[in-house]
Order: sequence, then C-alpha cells, then structure tokens
Amino acid sequence: MITITPIRIREHYVLVSELMRLLHLSEKAFFPKTADWDSIATNYMQHVIDMQETCDGVCLLATVNNQPAGFLFAYLEEADESRIEDYSGDTLYVSDGYVHAEYRRQGIYRMMNEALEKIYIQKGIRRIVRYTLTNNYRMQQFLATQNYVPVRLVYEKWLSPNGKEVSPLFPPEHQS
Repeated sequence: MITITPIRIREHYVLVSELMRLLHLSEKAFFPKTADWDSIATNYMQHVIDMQETCDGVCLLATVNNQPAGFLFAYLEEADESRIEDYSGDTLYVSDGYVHAEYRRQGIYRMMNEALEKIYIQKGIRRIVRYTLTNNYRMQQFLATQNYVPVRLVYEKWLSPNGKEVSPLFPPEHQS
C-alpha cells in the first residue's frame, strides 16, 4: 500500500537527509560536478528546513507498506521586482524529489507530484517551476506528461582554478 504523507523536515531530519543523500548520488550520475553530499549536507538540510518553515514549504514522504519509498519537497518564491513574466503571484519551486530505485515505475513520483500540486493550487498558486538536468530524459518525459514545458535553458561555463581554461562539465561521451 502506497501512502503519501506531509512531514516536517526538522522532525524527520535523519530520514530526509538520507533521501537527499540518495538524490545527490543519483544526480551525480547525471552530472559529475554535483557536490559530494557529505560536504554540503549540513548547510543544505538547514536550507530546506528554513524554506519549509519560512516559505510555506511542503515535504511529502511516500511509503510503501510503511517503508520510506521517496519524497518531494517544494516551497514558495515570492514575486519581486526582478520578475519579467506576466505573472504577479507567488511561484511554487519544486526543489527536490527522489524515489528509491526498487519503488520506481509504480507511479509514486506522479502521486507525490499530484498531491503537491493540489495543496498549492488550493492556496491559489498558478505558476510552478522545476529544474532538471539536460540529460535526465526520464524526468523530462515525466514533466511533459504533466503539462510542464521547457521555458528557459541555463547555460553554464566553468573555468579552471586559474581562470584560463574551460573545465568540462560532462565526460566526453555526454558532450554534444
């Protein structure tokens, strides 16, 4: 039985931190420049706690037969003067999400996403923003099935420590 439950990150710190660690390992497989979780865990966990507590954040935990299967975390970003879009309300930023490999292909991420969207749509949110890596094709396909469309591409250029050479971001087989 699959259950989706809202949780407070502060109260489930160890569990959420472990799920975040697994998310980071997964992201590192897509993007080798992803930081090692141990080097950022404390600061990142404090960030998500702060966002949950000060920006109306929601963390959903999926369980299968009472075993943690995954999570989804999002929070509100307030409109400010820098916005150029024709939208004036707060924006929901879906920050982090992960499902254990053994529970994938069961619709768990979709169920968490639908539950999350329902919470915020009831609060009047009408703009939802998400990021995914350019080589995470499964997530891109999922987002398309949920009526998300790519709006902007983020281009990055990383330089060597001396600033004179470009540092490759992907192994050669992933570069176009």
